[in-house]
Amino acid sequence: KAVVSTQSGHYGRGPPVIDIKSRDEVAKLREAGHITGGILDKVMEMAQVGITTDELDKFGHDQIVTQGAYPAPLNYRGFPKSICTSVNNVLCHGIPNSRQLQDGDIISIDVSIFYKGVFGDCCSTRVVGKGDSIAHQLTAVAKDSTLAAINQCRPGVRICAVGNTISDHADEAGFSICKEFIGHGIGSYFHGLPEVYHYTNSHGPILRPGMVFTIGMISL
Repeated sequence: KAVVSTQSGHYGRGPPVIDIKSRDEVAKLREAGHITGGILDKVMEMAQVGITTDELDKFGHDQIVTQGAYPAPLNYRGFPKSICTSVNNVLCHGIPNSRQLQDGDIISIDVSIFYKGVFGDCCSTRVVGKGDSIAHQLTAVAKDSTLAAINQCRPGVRICAVGNTISDHADEAGFSICKEFIGHGIGSYFHGLPEVYHYTNSHGPILRPGMVFTIGMISL
């Protein structure tokens, strides 16, 4: 089974309060995120018609290990694979399998790693093959909403600006937001505070330098 030393990192919840990372910790997280994003880009490029998500998983696993990292999902709460592949009506955390991708599928891929004592966690979504206009609109709105939310993240802004911005963009385009899954703090732990809601709300802290968290909205 996967074991991550509690001296260097852990899969449990983070501290009971939002921890403010040091410059060194932020640098480590930035490096882990950069590596994670690069691997995700390669896996996404491979997601073509006829490829199975099992093949994507094996490729992603090999890429992660080559970087000297560990695939964070593997054995996490019994998860049997190294990446998550969510196709069509699977919202997130889908398990790779032997099904071949078809033209028009919408696939979201999560790549998460443990590297030098911290976690990196990235996700992207694409239309496989040509697809239809609605599928392309959905993925474009999700991307634009996320980027707009990221642009709101600066010191002095309440974290609810993330969800409010995402909701405004999605609503305007005629889509809705899944409320069952939220973003989260990340560091030497996989999941922690702050909780990041992707829908309209008035909750959460004022952002401060050194806060590190994920934004992972799901548009419907």
